[in-house]
Amino acid sequence: LDKMENQEEALPLYKEALAGRRETLGDRHPDTLQSINNMAVFLKEMGKKEEALSLYKEALAARRETLGDRHPSTLTLISNMAGLLAGMGNQEEA
Repeated sequence: LDKMENQEEALPLYKEALAGRRETLGDRHPDTLQSINNMAVFLKEMGKKEEALSLYKEALAARRETLGDRHPSTLTLISNMAGLLAGMGNQEEA
């Protein structure tokens, strides 16, 4: 129960950080993209897999556009997204 309560308290903070970075730095800034990834990881841990997948897709498209397909940050995100898809039973898409 404590973990669930802590997650519920943390969620608005993740959202605030992401919104602040989007507003201040823009949607394609590397720090904003990292916040999107962090939020997706957190949502995955909370069991909100569809929401996490949506953020992973957004971040992956932006990282490919801004950093390229072989940048370490892009590759890490691909790995994170593959793990989520595999956990959701989408081994083919992963």
